[in-house]
Amino acid sequence: MNLNATLLMASEGGKPNPMSTLFFMGAMIVVMYFFMIRPQMKKAKEQKAFANQNNAGDIIVTIAGIYGKIVKANDDGTIMVEVDRNTIIKMDRSAISMEMTAAYRKKLGTEVKA
Repeated sequence: MNLNATLLMASEGGKPNPMSTLFFMGAMIVVMYFFMIRPQMKKAKEQKAFANQNNAGDIIVTIAGIYGKIVKANDDGTIMVEVDRNTIIKMDRSAISMEMTAAYRKKLGTEVKA
């Protein structure tokens, strides 16, 4: 230890300052909020908006990797997706993958709605 740290500990009696510990913990919580929690909330909000803006006729990719075309959008939050001729499946709107659909549309050269 250097001389300054030794003198500081001797003058304070070797006890850490509780205010500095409290300040450090508060700063850690703020950093976690801005770097971890807030971006996740923002991404979830964007995903929900993306899923709600897709309508009949849009080509999509689901989270499971199923490619299809929306045939009908139901009022209960589900969609009917045609995955092959005469093969229609019903799924929830939240199952649409924003990243995969945008990449697929970019690959096809069509407009990206994200």
